Amino acid sequence: MKHLLIILTLIFYLIACNRNETHSDAFGNFEAIETIISSESAGKLLEFNVEEGAKLPAGMITGVVDTLQLFLSLKQLEAQKSAISSKFPAISAQLNVLKQQKEIALKDKDRIDKMFAGKAATQKQVDDINGAISVIDKQISQIETQNNPVFNELKALDSQIDKAKDLLKKSVIVNPVEGTVLNKYSEVFEIVSPGKPLYKIADLSYINLRAYISGSQLSKVKIGQKVVVLTDKDDKESGYYHGDIIWISSQAEFTPKIIQTKDERVSQVYAMKVRVKNDGSLKIGMPGEVLFETRE
Repeated sequence: MKHLLIILTLIFYLIACNRNETHSDAFGNFEAIETIISSESAGKLLEFNVEEGAKLPAGMITGVVDTLQLFLSLKQLEAQKSAISSKFPAISAQLNVLKQQKEIALKDKDRIDKMFAGKAATQKQVDDINGAISVIDKQISQIETQNNPVFNELKALDSQIDKAKDLLKKSVIVNPVEGTVLNKYSEVFEIVSPGKPLYKIADLSYINLRAYISGSQLSKVKIGQKVVVLTDKDDKESGYYHGDIIWISSQAEFTPKIIQTKDERVSQVYAMKVRVKNDGSLKIGMPGEVLFETRE
């Protein structure tokens, strides 16, 4: 590994000294994973703490959409649930009495069954206890059936309350990924709706160079391979970075107009991505070149 780093350093030095004599293996442009953050609720944007170029941590609250109407709706639903639930004490009391009666009857049944097996009880006693348990079961079922509409109404209200709480939660805009704000699409006090873009963010600490190689170069590259990435500092000097190949396309595509291959333009090329640690000077869309470590 130390020998490899020494070789890379020498290559960097030679490249920086004379860019014109360097024949790069692939060409492309830098890109990053861009995420567009959109509103998930409708209303007036009361707070919005986002500026282009600002670095935002993941989990930061970046804005708040007006939630007054949602809050009032939630309170109304909770009041309706409370009113309906007030009917349940009497119902619950009836069910509890019947369940206790059933529990006692089951104990009597167990005792009578044992006595019947020992010929100490009659068939009529067995039939009577089974009939009593059947009557209790019908009474429990009748109470539950009569109150099914109440149970269903409570379930419907619970669903509406959960929905209102979820919308309230989504009214607070939370930045999901750490990164730099690339574009800002909304301002404070604007009316937003679900799906409306608010800002675009990307993590620029690492940036990818999407470059293109010909089919004859495929044998020279593999995922995980270390390469040299070149950029233009000025007319005479190049910037150079360590890079790792993280993706190679499995399908060929027509050569983009802005790309020149190693020797000449070819009809079809393969895309690949090289991951590079960004020192702050690499920008999205900037052109770059790739120099493979192993050269013929």
